[in-house]
Amino acid sequence: MDNIKIAAKDDGDIMVHVKRNSNSLVSIITPTFNSEKFIADTIESVLAQSYTNWEMIIVDDCSKDSTVEIIKEYVEQDERIRLIQLEENQGPAVARNTAINNANGRYLAFLDGDDQWLPEKLEKQLQFMDEKQIAFSFTEYATMTEGGTETGNTVKVPEKVNYKDLLKQNVIGCLTVILDKELVGEVEMVNIRSRQDYVLWLDVCKRGFPAYGLQEVLAKYRVVGNSLSSNKVKMAKQNWKVYREIEKLNLLKSSWYFMFYVFFKLKKYSTKN
Repeated sequence: MDNIKIAAKDDGDIMVHVKRNSNSLVSIITPTFNSEKFIADTIESVLAQSYTNWEMIIVDDCSKDSTVEIIKEYVEQDERIRLIQLEENQGPAVARNTAINNANGRYLAFLDGDDQWLPEKLEKQLQFMDEKQIAFSFTEYATMTEGGTETGNTVKVPEKVNYKDLLKQNVIGCLTVILDKELVGEVEMVNIRSRQDYVLWLDVCKRGFPAYGLQEVLAKYRVVGNSLSSNKVKMAKQNWKVYREIEKLNLLKSSWYFMFYVFFKLKKYSTKN
C-alpha cells in the first residue's frame, strides 16, 4: 500500500509526500453523445498509450447514431474498455459522474469522446506528478478541426495555478487533467450543462491542491462547431453563474473576476484575428 504524508503549507496549499506504486491503475473518464465520427479515434489514442495499466470507462448519454455499436466492437477486443449506457439523456456531468463512480483506479484522467491523446501522455504526466509530489496536473494541448486536421494552434499552460488564479481564467483543458483520487478525496462534478469541469477544478484547488501544468503538448482538442463551448455568450453567462450560484461570491467579487474573464477572452479572440 502507498505511504502518504500530507501537511499544510503557510500559503494554504497541501504539501504531499507520497511513495507511489509505479504502475498504479488509471481510470479514464469518457462521456459520449452522438460521437460516431470521432469515438474510434479517441479509443485508438488510448490503446496507443505507452503506459498500459488503465481502464477506459465510456458512458454513453443515449446516442442516437452508431456510437454504441462502435464502442462495443472495442469492448469485445480489449477488456480494459468498459461501456455504460444511460437510459435517458442527462448531460456530460451525469455521464462523467457515472464513470467516476464506477472507476477502480487511483488516478482519474479525463478524455471526452471527440478528443485524443498523444501516445506518451499518461506515462509522461504520471512521471511528472511523481517527481513533483503533486495530486492535480494538466498539460498543454493542440487544437484540431472537426474533421481532425490540426490547426497549428496550441494552448500553453502556466507552471501552477491556485483557486484565485482559476477564478480569473480557466487555463485547464479537461482532456489533459489527471487527479490522484487518494489524495484529493471525493471527486464529483456539479450537474450543470457546461463548465462542470471548471467547477471541479475550483473545488480541488479550494481543498489546498493547486494544479500544476506540464508544459508539453500531450493531447488534441477537437473544435466542434455546435458545441456549448463554441457559443461565447452562453459560456459567459455560465461563467457568471459559476461565480454567483456555485462559488457563492458576492456581487463585487463576481464582477471583479468576471472582468478578468472578459479581458482574457477578448485577448484570445484578438490574437486569433
